[in-house]
Amino acid sequence: MNPGGGPAREHSRAWGRSRDLGLGLRFAFSGGREGWIRAVLTAVGVGLGVAVLLLTTAVPNALAVRHEREQARTDYSWTEASPAKADDTVVVGHVDTTFRDQDVRGRLVEPEGPRAPLPPGVDAYPAKGEMVVSPALKKLLAADGSALLRERLPYRIVGTIGEDGLIGSRELAYYAGAAGLAAHVDSGGVARLTKFGDPNPTTEETDPVLLLLILVVIVVLLMPVAVFIAAAVRFGGERRDRRLAALRLIGSDGRMTRRIAAGEALAGALLGLVLGTVFFLIGREVAGSVEVMGMSVWPSYLNPSPLLAALVALAVPTAAVLVTLFALRGVIIEPLGVVRAAKPSRRRLWWRLLLPLAGLAMLYPMMGQGHANGEFNEYLVVGGVLLLLVGVTALLPWLVEKVVGRLGPGGISWQLAVRRLQLSSGTAARMVNGIAVAVAGAIALQMLFAGVESEYTKSTGQDVNLAQMQVSVPSGASVAATAQKFADTRGVRKVTALWEEYLGDASWKSENGPELSTELTVGDCAALREVAKLPSCKDGDLFVLDGGEYTADGPKLNKPGKKLYAEGPYSASGKSVEAVWTVPEGVIPAHSIDDMTGQRRGGFLMTPSALPKEIESLLSGELYLALDESVPDAYDHARNTAARVDPLAEPMNWAPTRQDTKFASIRTGLLVGSACVLLLIGASLLVSQLEQLRERKKLLSSLVAFGTRRRTLSLSVLWQTAIPIALGLLLAMAVGLTLGAILLKMADAAVGVDWSSVLAMTGCAAAVVLLVTLLSLPPLLRLMRPEGLRTE
Repeated sequence: MNPGGGPAREHSRAWGRSRDLGLGLRFAFSGGREGWIRAVLTAVGVGLGVAVLLLTTAVPNALAVRHEREQARTDYSWTEASPAKADDTVVVGHVDTTFRDQDVRGRLVEPEGPRAPLPPGVDAYPAKGEMVVSPALKKLLAADGSALLRERLPYRIVGTIGEDGLIGSRELAYYAGAAGLAAHVDSGGVARLTKFGDPNPTTEETDPVLLLLILVVIVVLLMPVAVFIAAAVRFGGERRDRRLAALRLIGSDGRMTRRIAAGEALAGALLGLVLGTVFFLIGREVAGSVEVMGMSVWPSYLNPSPLLAALVALAVPTAAVLVTLFALRGVIIEPLGVVRAAKPSRRRLWWRLLLPLAGLAMLYPMMGQGHANGEFNEYLVVGGVLLLLVGVTALLPWLVEKVVGRLGPGGISWQLAVRRLQLSSGTAARMVNGIAVAVAGAIALQMLFAGVESEYTKSTGQDVNLAQMQVSVPSGASVAATAQKFADTRGVRKVTALWEEYLGDASWKSENGPELSTELTVGDCAALREVAKLPSCKDGDLFVLDGGEYTADGPKLNKPGKKLYAEGPYSASGKSVEAVWTVPEGVIPAHSIDDMTGQRRGGFLMTPSALPKEIESLLSGELYLALDESVPDAYDHARNTAARVDPLAEPMNWAPTRQDTKFASIRTGLLVGSACVLLLIGASLLVSQLEQLRERKKLLSSLVAFGTRRRTLSLSVLWQTAIPIALGLLLAMAVGLTLGAILLKMADAAVGVDWSSVLAMTGCAAAVVLLVTLLSLPPLLRLMRPEGLRTE
């Protein structure tokens, strides 16, 4: 007895399996023109999916690099008191602005010594009147129609900011040289630094609901990609089966035949990896030149994690082999043909329902968790959502088979389409699976976003019907002259000017400071009526308010002869200026009302003539601008005036609500990812449609040769696409609404359906399919020529 016989047999079997896979690889590339077309179609389908997967695996690195570079250029003072002037300090002023809805990051810089730290991406500080800019801003300033921005940035360009100083290729940013910034240190966004960057970066805890959103977004965006890759490796199924029958005829057994088929699929997957890498490199370069939803990246950011890239490289070929073997599990390959032309066995429903039910079981324990009960279990969330979406791909073939089996007679094009679907309902379902999964996931996410949006969107209280922009004016500026400059600005309909200061019952320089304090607001009668209900008003009047939200001590301080102290801003020497005002006789009581910012003021109101000269220089002003939005660039005209009044001014656009930045970022990421998946859906459907038409070339040519009109065949192809798509979208709506309701329950939010959004997403998916069908018509017409009957 040979003791080495067992291992030898195992080695022989392993060698035989490897040989069969290798034979399949050879068949894929040595089958002539047909073989190459089949392999290329499979590779293109797989390659598109691989490119999206690689881009997706690169996103975490891109976000991390963006965050690191944002942290590295941080230019705030992180200590309670700014450092003293030295040869290694620089003064930085924030002058961010906006030009036609594009944000521009601006900094005024004044180095105070030869060892002043340089911000990332800058080789040398610009002199006064000069600036270094990002490449995108340089291009924008040189463009026609940017005269208003050039007027706002009247500096000479002497260099560009390097890549390590920008968070994206399309970011608009500049550093401009300035003088006299030291007088504004510690006030209004001006700081003295010894180095750039956040010395104590902190990691915030992720909101449980935001974590849920992130997990669901990842699953929903990647699931359609996996479905498309699985469908792509099954291209050319009918021709493959005929080749496998020929292999059986020359002596291969069933297992060997299946391994050869797996080898062919493996060849397409490997070629798809190569094409996917090429597509990814092209996509990475394209991504560096575009901006989506205000976000851009440098190509170097999009480097996938080596571990994740290796996982994709292993998973795709493995999936190709497994999917092929799974597809052939119920196929009997005989020497004279494939027993698939006979009536297929009836699809079972029970095991298909197990998948979504298992998904529901995984999600059920987290119902009602929301914000209050800790983080969601990532594995249960991913597994539950994944099983529900996979359930779509399992249920759709059964649904298509059931429905098309009951369809009645109709026109010739209808009959041709229905009969084709009855013979190959599985193929039709595979084409639709990806888009059905994408729509189901999109509906669920839309419901989740809409349901929790109110938690991350807060009212600002700003009345945009009264004003659309707010501008802060520095202390000491003339009240009337500054307001008049804005009133004379093109596009400004009305200026409401309110100057403000705080008053205390004791000196602000004393050891304990004032015991009572209140506000002082100065403006003309029209402006004061925006903050209070006045019995009457004329220039020279003085009022005291009741009903203030934060400073309700005005009536307590309204005593004739009472001395009140107004504190001005700190000077460059670190000392503050103070003025004393004595409360006169005849102060008129008035009732506070909600002002334009939604708050109620307290304290004293003064008209300009009642304002003592010694206090006027201490006031800081707020201008509320009502703009005529029919005037082109009205906002930019106002911003230019603000820049002339005070180079450090940062005009603020008003909005009725403000949204949490993390929530908005996740939504932006979803929109960007959805756009990529939508492109993948369209491209993959087109490739799949062309492959289906190629397989039917002889059939179509035969029907035309027997007198069938081309219009009839074109309509039949349209019906073959429309029927499965309609069924897939109906199933997707049902699963998407169910999943959305469950996710809302998990987030402890009210369940609601925005039907307009649901129908809009469903319509977008249908539009993509219609576009793909229209693009496939020219190849269809070419395939109907008599030359299609030629064979070898």
